[in-house]
Amino acid sequence: MPELPEVETIARALRQENRRGFSITGSEIEDVSILWERSIAIPSAVEFKQRVCGQHIREVGRRGKYIVVTLTQDTLLIHLRMSGDLRIEQGGADVLKNGLHKHDRVAFTLSGGNYLIFEDARKFGRLWLLADPQEELGTLGPEPLGEELDALRFYAMLQGKKRQLKPLLMDQHFLAGMGNIYTDEALFKARLHPLLNAVDLNAEQTASLLRAIRETLQEGIARNGSSIDWVYRGGDFQNHFAVYGRTGEACPVCGATIERLVVGQRGTHICPQCQALPSRDE
Repeated sequence: MPELPEVETIARALRQENRRGFSITGSEIEDVSILWERSIAIPSAVEFKQRVCGQHIREVGRRGKYIVVTLTQDTLLIHLRMSGDLRIEQGGADVLKNGLHKHDRVAFTLSGGNYLIFEDARKFGRLWLLADPQEELGTLGPEPLGEELDALRFYAMLQGKKRQLKPLLMDQHFLAGMGNIYTDEALFKARLHPLLNAVDLNAEQTASLLRAIRETLQEGIARNGSSIDWVYRGGDFQNHFAVYGRTGEACPVCGATIERLVVGQRGTHICPQCQALPSRDE
């Protein structure tokens, strides 16, 4: 958390109309206050400040769970990890004096008296400033919503992996952007058990799974992501979960009781009837 839909929602807000109606695209980074140096992954905090100041923000995008900010010379990557978030503050110098919050870690001073602030209560989030963003992004798997990923390629990817479905789908080197929530929801939509071995899926099941992943992510984005705790705010998809977090409740399709199990050390929610695990004899 946040996963692809939440990160995409934040990126769209920053480049179009964020939570306060201001786009950072085109702004100059005039200064940066690094309040917790370990938030900066690469380079050192001193070099980060020296290099980023004076650059203009050309574009804001997303790759997997990374927010990608293209600057005049470098690329700023932001990974929110468990509790990170970004917000815009408008109000001139008073923001740095009186407007910072307890968990603010990095504050960018933008032209026009605006601020882009990275907050992160649990301190797991990281920022990279790179001349070549592929140094960090190059090992990511394909985008689940990308045109380059079709059913045939996805089938070939699955056939090459003798791993359980859920951990595989959450592996960012296999597929970029999937997390616990959207994997549970997509597997339910595809009527597949998370413990199924990826290599055992046939072509029809693979196409169904890819379609379910895309539909789930697209709905998540349309609903501005999921707000299930205090970390990420503003989403609505949590009100439309079919299985995630609904242990003991009735399946919306068949009425069976939703169960919680642990898969790959992650809490996992399934309908035991809609997602029955085939016996070895089948």
